[in-house]
Amino acid sequence: MDAELDRYAAETLRMLDDPGLLLVTCRDGKPNVMTIGWGFIGILWKVPVFVVAVRLSRFTHQILEENGEFTVNVPNERMEKIVQHCGEVSGRQHDKFSECKLSPIDGKETKVPVLAECQIHYECRIVHKLDMNPDLIPDQWKSLYPNRNYHTLYFGQILQTY
Repeated sequence: MDAELDRYAAETLRMLDDPGLLLVTCRDGKPNVMTIGWGFIGILWKVPVFVVAVRLSRFTHQILEENGEFTVNVPNERMEKIVQHCGEVSGRQHDKFSECKLSPIDGKETKVPVLAECQIHYECRIVHKLDMNPDLIPDQWKSLYPNRNYHTLYFGQILQTY
């Protein structure tokens, strides 16, 4: 695994579990942020990837379909309320950057910013996506999808980790 990726993976996965990570997308130069609690870091096709799961109904899903890039940002320990807020409200009706006083910084490899307040950043470009197949969902997960609002898994090639 890439040295930088290996260096940050354990902390990233720890924070993914609790309180979650912050996924940033961008439409027409305006960033949007949402909380994610599901994801994978690994190597596919001999390249490092970050896989994120985004429900079809999310504003972020629409943006990812349009622009194909995202950043994953690992919050610091003091950002729990921000992570919670970004998971409770939609970017369709809220400017979460303003509400949470988040500072976007231009990405090094993508047109999507990273969050200055966060401790680790992953810049990703989508190389594959996979819509969940409802017929293959395990019974114990079925309650997670009462309205058939399934996830799309976006496989983002990690272009930068810092």
